[in-house]
Amino acid sequence: MDLDLRKLRYFVAVADQLHFGRAADELHIAQPVLSRQIRALEQDLGASLFTRDRHGVELTAAGRQLLADAGPLLASTHAIRRRVSAAGGRRRLMVGFRAGVAVTPATRAFEKRHPDVVVDVQRIEGDDQAAMLLDGRIDVGYVRLPIDETGLRVTPLYAEPRVAVLPAGHRLAGKEQVTEADLADEPLVWHGEPSTQPTKRPLPNAGYPVRGVDETLEHVAAGRGISFLARSASVFYSHPDVVYVPIPDLTPDQVCLAVAASHMSPVVEDFVAAAQSAAEVTAECGNYEMWHLGGDAATRHA
Repeated sequence: MDLDLRKLRYFVAVADQLHFGRAADELHIAQPVLSRQIRALEQDLGASLFTRDRHGVELTAAGRQLLADAGPLLASTHAIRRRVSAAGGRRRLMVGFRAGVAVTPATRAFEKRHPDVVVDVQRIEGDDQAAMLLDGRIDVGYVRLPIDETGLRVTPLYAEPRVAVLPAGHRLAGKEQVTEADLADEPLVWHGEPSTQPTKRPLPNAGYPVRGVDETLEHVAAGRGISFLARSASVFYSHPDVVYVPIPDLTPDQVCLAVAASHMSPVVEDFVAAAQSAAEVTAECGNYEMWHLGGDAATRHA
């Protein structure tokens, strides 16, 4: 029996709320209707998805498995709808990018070959870069590793040195460069899980939670710790209470281009090729700042 996507969406709403009444309100349907749809889904699948008692609603083992599988499936259907709609109208390419990545050199080269395609750009963060590619909100993404590559095609573009992000009054703020050992006793402001930190040295209070470069700078400026960012941060972001100091012994940040594996399009492939050419020209010129401060040379060579 085919899986009814409407019932699946109803299931996800109940699983998120763990309350039939709140889920019904969110879906704008009556609670008895929602209950009937969930019972019908359980009959379709031959498994109980929820336990219901006076203490509330809980997922069964089958329900937890279905919830894990439902996200990618629903995201895929959303992506199909967006792509088909886009194919029926004016051609548009949505390019996502992480902070500090310049899209302009590739866009200029691409638009020379595809003047009929509108290129839009959207800033993305590390915790949503894979999801936005899989559900079709963006067609191509300039991403920074690590990323869950499941369902994606990931193409390395270039490696970017890192800098230490220090409060302006920090004891090492005036140094030409620092080492990982210099900062071994510093608390760390970091935007991801501890496993994604660029340093393997144990740091006290590692992983103070932040999201994005802007939050990182504010927390560092407030004295809550130091951080590490790709060197492009020193080009794109300034803060009166923060300084950037090169830290050569950290593993460079890897910038890649990612596309959903199911997204097969000549337009997307042409943009990937343009981005690779722009990155290669930058590497050949040996001038990282050229990429980030306009990219005119990269465009001329692409």
